[in-house]
Amino acid sequence: MSIPQSPKPAKLVTGLFMKEKSLIVPVIRELVEKFGSIDMVSQWLPFNYTSYYEPEMGSPLFRRVLAFKSLVEQSSLPEIKIITNKIEKKYSKNDKRLVNIDPGYMLQERFVLATGKNYAHRIYIGMGIYADLTLIYQKGSFKKLSWTYPDYAEKNMVAYLEMVRNKYSVDLKN
Repeated sequence: MSIPQSPKPAKLVTGLFMKEKSLIVPVIRELVEKFGSIDMVSQWLPFNYTSYYEPEMGSPLFRRVLAFKSLVEQSSLPEIKIITNKIEKKYSKNDKRLVNIDPGYMLQERFVLATGKNYAHRIYIGMGIYADLTLIYQKGSFKKLSWTYPDYAEKNMVAYLEMVRNKYSVDLKN
């Protein structure tokens, strides 16, 4: 018989992409106001793996990924996604988003993103939100899955997420 136990807290990570890089400052301010100070920020990464968002957001699109200092409960992911959706809506023009915010969390064994879209591999976690198992950590590195978005499987992204994982491991010890 398995014995229920409380899950470890997770490191909150948000991916943002946008056309206008100048939006990063006000959006980060809002995220910090909601979730606390930031621990790590990726460099600008190109977002050219799909044209899906171009009709809404234009092109070229650029991505940054933020990791927050405070650890969060894994069960808070639906609430976090609802908050980031509200921020996206605030930064919309003519019902088109100017920024996309992908919240998720880092654990030692996996990286999970929140989404409002159901699919076979996504697990419902409440409030209309699903958890997307994006990467798993095995044999010293993150491994992509058959459904992992190409930008999250990209070499520079994985290297950044591995740095976030290392910081998370230190945070757990402290």
